[in-house]
This record gives sequence, structure tokens and C-alpha cells, in this order.
Amino acid sequence: NVSVPTADGELVQYHYGLKDLVTILFYMFIAIILHAVVQEYALDKINRRLHLSKVKHSKFNESGQLVAFHLTSMIWCSYVLVTEGYISNPRSLWENYPHVYLPFQVKFFYLCQLAYWLHALPELYFQKVRKEEIPRQLRCIVLYLVHIAGAYLLNLTRLGLILLLLEYLAEFFFHMAQLVYFTDENNEKLYNVWAVVFAVTRLFTLTLYILVIGFGLPRVENQALDPERGNFFSFLFNNILFRMSVLLLVCLFQASMMWHFIHFQLRRWREYWNEQSSRKRAAVTAGTKQQAKPLKRDAGYHENGVVKAENGTSPRTKKLKSP
Repeated sequence: NVSVPTADGELVQYHYGLKDLVTILFYMFIAIILHAVVQEYALDKINRRLHLSKVKHSKFNESGQLVAFHLTSMIWCSYVLVTEGYISNPRSLWENYPHVYLPFQVKFFYLCQLAYWLHALPELYFQKVRKEEIPRQLRCIVLYLVHIAGAYLLNLTRLGLILLLLEYLAEFFFHMAQLVYFTDENNEKLYNVWAVVFAVTRLFTLTLYILVIGFGLPRVENQALDPERGNFFSFLFNNILFRMSVLLLVCLFQASMMWHFIHFQLRRWREYWNEQSSRKRAAVTAGTKQQAKPLKRDAGYHENGVVKAENGTSPRTKKLKSP
């Protein structure tokens, strides 16, 4: 930590170092304990009432844990962004780069984020995740760790905070839609809300990248490569070819996410219409069978070509024998 003199006294700020690994390990154990608490006192009780299948049971637990995490992270991240003034002053995202020294709450937020996503690795074993689901979850965990650790180590923490907030917002609505769908399969309205939020967050993410990488960082005063002071990028962004290459990679990554999103939506709509058509066919079949069902005849009608009376005897009068 470093004490910075201010008009009100001294402001203590922090830098990353090897001791962060010990802190991350400690909060990793805390995350495992909180994970078990949410599972035991919330998700398991709901699962007992819903009587879900094994596949849905696993996905319900995953979405339930992520809803709790994303909601907490969004509230915390929003508080940090507002109190530090990063939203009210967008120029602070690139001004005075590199942002080597961090306020306590910014550093603590990043360490807790890294601890949570690292704790998700042993949870794959503790939760007995199916082998088919492990590659997908590993890919998600690794992507989060790479992006969060990259923003933390390359001193892009301010940009990383806003990007995390946008990403967690979209993920929160998706997993909420999953939970609602598992409780009521006919209720898919929240998926539509998630679709709108996802598209808007992708647009904001791409705009933010262009603003910071394309226009902000190239205007930084200190453009010399200085790893000791944490300046890794400024001199590179003077090269327009490098800037365009980075922005192209960002656009390709966002386009791949939109492709998977569109593919998911098309598959969901196809399943929905198939389900609706099967219900209509079932209703038509049931109506046809009901019409073809023979009517119950009252007594006194023809039965097997013979007219029967109410008591089952023939209505014809019997001939009296001659004495």
C-alpha cells in the first residue's frame, strides 16, 4: 500500500503483489462455505418441492448459485463505480493510465471475483457435475478468470469494472429465466427480457471498447513502455494498425457471442412451435375420437336389428294359445 497526500489528509491506495495469492486462497474457502450455505438452506429445499429430474436438478442448482452471485456482484460493482466516480466521469477510464494504485474497495472486489471463479473449479467435483457438462462450465470459468485477471494485472481495472457489470447483468436475467422455466415450463417471458438485455449489453460493450481503446488510450500523455510503472499498452495504441487489430478481435468475439445467442433463440422458438403444433394435433385427435364414440341408446330403440322395450322384452304382443 502507498499513502497519497490529499487536501483532507492521506489517502491509502494499494498495488497488486504476491501476497494477493494468499488473500485469494482465503476468500476461496469463504466462497466454498457460502456456496454450501446457499445450496443447503435455499436450493435443496426448493428442489424437494419441485421434484425435478437429475438433469434439471443439476441445472437448477447451477442457475440458483449464479443468480445469487451475479446479484451480489452487480450491487457491489455498481456501488464501487458510483462512489469512485467512474460512471459520472467516463474520461477517468483512460486518464492517468496506468492505474497502478487502487482504492481498497476496487482491489478487494477484484480479489473476491478471482476467489469465486477459482472456487468454482473444486465445486465441479463437490457438486458431482455430469461429464457432459464439465467442458462447458470449464470454458466459462476460464474465460472469466482470464478477463478478470487480465484487467487486474494490466491495470485496466476501471474498464474491467464496467464490463463485468454489463456481463453480470445479462447473465443474471438468463439464469433467472432458467429458474422460472424450471418451476413453470409454460412461462418463458423472462427469456424475452433476457434477449433484450443481452443485445443491449453487447452494444454497450462494443461501444465502450471503441471509446477506450480507439480514442482514449492513444491520447495518454505517457506513451513510453514502462513495465515497472505498469504501462503496458500506451505506446502500442499509437500504432493505428495495432488499434485496428485489437478492435477487430473484440468485434469478432462479440460477433461469436451474438451468433450463439441467435442460434439459442432460433432453437428455443423452434421447440416452442413444435410443442404448440403437437398440442394442436393432440387436441384435434381427441376431438375426433370423441365424435366417433357411439352414443348410448335409450331403452326401446333398435338393438341388433330387434326392437327392445324398456324391460328388455319385445314390444310385440304375444299370441294366446287356443284352449
